[in-house]
Amino acid sequence: MYHAETWKEKATLLISILWPIMVTQLSLYAMNLVDTMMSGRVGTNDLAGVAIGSNIWLPIFTGLNGILLAVTPIIAQLMGRGQKKEITYSVMQALYLATGLGVVVLLIGSIILKPILQTMGLEAGVEHIAMHYLIGLSIGIIPLFLSNVLRNFFDGQGFTRITMFITIMAVPFNALLNYGFIFGNFGLPALGGIGAGYATAITYWIILFLSILMTFRISSVRNYRIFVDWVKPSLKAWKKQLGIGVPIGLSIFFESSIFSVVTLLMGTMFTAVTVAANQIALSFTTLMFMIPLSISMALTIVVGYSVGGKKLQAAKQYSVMGVLGGILFLATGAVFLYLFREPIAYLYTEDPEVVAMAGQFFIIAIFYQISDATQAGLQGALRGYTDVKIPFIIALISYWVIGIPSGFALSAYTDLGPFGLWVGITLGLTCAAIGFFTRLRIVQRRLEGKVTDTKMV
Repeated sequence: MYHAETWKEKATLLISILWPIMVTQLSLYAMNLVDTMMSGRVGTNDLAGVAIGSNIWLPIFTGLNGILLAVTPIIAQLMGRGQKKEITYSVMQALYLATGLGVVVLLIGSIILKPILQTMGLEAGVEHIAMHYLIGLSIGIIPLFLSNVLRNFFDGQGFTRITMFITIMAVPFNALLNYGFIFGNFGLPALGGIGAGYATAITYWIILFLSILMTFRISSVRNYRIFVDWVKPSLKAWKKQLGIGVPIGLSIFFESSIFSVVTLLMGTMFTAVTVAANQIALSFTTLMFMIPLSISMALTIVVGYSVGGKKLQAAKQYSVMGVLGGILFLATGAVFLYLFREPIAYLYTEDPEVVAMAGQFFIIAIFYQISDATQAGLQGALRGYTDVKIPFIIALISYWVIGIPSGFALSAYTDLGPFGLWVGITLGLTCAAIGFFTRLRIVQRRLEGKVTDTKMV
């Protein structure tokens, strides 16, 4: 990390941090993609069961991981201020916090998972697969949280290539484990969609092992003596991290949960064919969203580093580059998605009815993705400023007061049917983008005013 001066230098630095994050995010999502595609090859019930299970787990994971994401801006700002000695302490406290969060999730999940699935009124086969998929996945929850702390530790310093290397190494293991557990290869039991949960859990353990190994093997990281200089757990440190992380986690939860709620509503309001088509459309469009999401994560790092070093003009310039870059990518991707929507759907299933419906979902997705790219970039910039409380309120109103209710109303009371839920998503994301843009301008002007006042004194 360094403080770039010209636009060209800033673009070069942003890209150098961005592309490993991009490869990492695409690789991580490839695991989910493999789960979905392989499960779909077993049968429609397996695809629908994995869809329900993953959409129950996804908002929980992304919300709690958002809490741990506080490590990234904290470390980026410490680096910008030159306070490297504080980094080891912050990371160790985050590891304790991650372990605690994992234990809580397991305890709560063991109590409420079955009642939640039973209240959804799913087909018996779909409910069974969803239930046992999540049981298998639960084996990897604690290592997943721990490895994400280490990932944020690497990324916050600009060492995004370390995470990229770890994830690339893990993806082939995930594919082979899926091939074994889903179809019964390599002497493993043929569990169908349920096997995807166990394969993913084992992969999370592999990622944790590789992450810990990197803290000892890479000299620039080894100097921080993570897992060597142990510190006592500190409620004060946890409070600081939670003060930043909880609003981030809730904001991410509110966003990711709208997609999950849409899938769950599909399961209760429509047929397994509709659920499968919806999952295909969400799966591929989420894959495309990994690019704007990666830009958002890179923005948190460079903006946080610039703010820590009091380079406010640079922080503003990074924000502009990142947000416009995300919009440009998905605008280009929209053309590809429209032209190849049915061939893409056939990658997931051979059922022509599912393919036809998925193609219609893809058309609506073209519109919501532009808003999604915009709000993601703006949120990434705001996290770099560690401004998280007001964005949390904006997310809550946009997604849950506007997005979900309007989508349900359009689906239940108009001829749009299941497509009405996606129109609601589009409305929610658009409102969020407008709200985050307004908030970013306020934060930037406020900080510039403080710098001006200091100079005058």
